[in-house]
Amino acid sequence: MTTTEDLSREIILDHYQNPRNHGRLTDPTVANRGHNPLCGDEVELSLRISGDQLDEIAFSGRGCSISQASASMMTETVKGRTLSDVRDAVQRFTQSMANRSAAPPELDAELDALQGVKRYPARVKCALLPWTTLRESLDVYEHREGADHDTTLADDCADAP
Repeated sequence: MTTTEDLSREIILDHYQNPRNHGRLTDPTVANRGHNPLCGDEVELSLRISGDQLDEIAFSGRGCSISQASASMMTETVKGRTLSDVRDAVQRFTQSMANRSAAPPELDAELDALQGVKRYPARVKCALLPWTTLRESLDVYEHREGADHDTTLADDCADAP
């Protein structure tokens, strides 16, 4: 009989071994890098934004299975959504990792697999790294209001908490 923990582990391993939206976008609107100096995890996001829509998102990086699987799951969750919806998803996921509640049902069901990480406080930062980097990427983009949003911001460093 397979337990919920076994299923969660399988989902995380699947995203780690077969990452979705992996790589770099050519000519992204924003490219940003996050790094967790405590464990060495790194994630680089590239986003293509049109108006108020996150049209494309890709990630690359290196690190533990949790950080890389979280990045894969995140890209699937936010791709094609409005920037407001993306910000809401980041906030809901971040809050769910900070407390004992399950992932909000409006987020991708696979994200619930990461909830088991909460039992290991040092690993929570691994799961949050891509989400924090995405939030910071949106901040960089939105603080360029008035700037030409068709130019690329590459390699803006954003350290994870």
